[in-house]
Amino acid sequence: MIKRVVSQFEEGFLSLLLVSMTLLVFAEVIARFGFNAGIHWAQEVTLLLAAWFVLFGASYGVKVGAHIGVDVFVKMMPPGTHRFFTLVAIALCLVYCGLFLYGSWIYLSKMKMIGIELEDLPVPKWIPMSILVIGFVLLIFRFLQLGWKVVKGEADGFHFADEAEESMELAKELQETALGDEPSINKNTKEGK
Repeated sequence: MIKRVVSQFEEGFLSLLLVSMTLLVFAEVIARFGFNAGIHWAQEVTLLLAAWFVLFGASYGVKVGAHIGVDVFVKMMPPGTHRFFTLVAIALCLVYCGLFLYGSWIYLSKMKMIGIELEDLPVPKWIPMSILVIGFVLLIFRFLQLGWKVVKGEADGFHFADEAEESMELAKELQETALGDEPSINKNTKEGK
């Protein structure tokens, strides 16, 4: 129940960010080219929405396995080593996220201490930029969840989106469709039509 609510919140929030960004850019284009006016804060807010979308979406991508990964080397190894190398990769991801989290915290602390505002809006800059800390905390949480699944034996890898496999399936479907249409073409040709 809670898992479903959290997933629906994440998907809804990401959808809201994407729709907001799209509508804002659309309104800015209409205002600029249709009425020779503009929304002076639109570019800055669009960039901030994009940052929120990317950093919030990165953790969701880890959760659902939507990131693209190159795991050819790991797939060539014996099956028993997959879990080990997944745990090593997760540890490296945690170190990476930890470094960025630390740097983000220092950056936001200085922004708050100095009191810098956004260029086009009277909002303290550290508030919208807090996605840096939020995003990396969420990523750390997702990597810890994945690591726990690997340790428990519920997963043996990141379960990345496999574009090569998907491309091969698409090619196979196209080939089957083409071969399925071919007999009717040959049949018509043989009949002289």
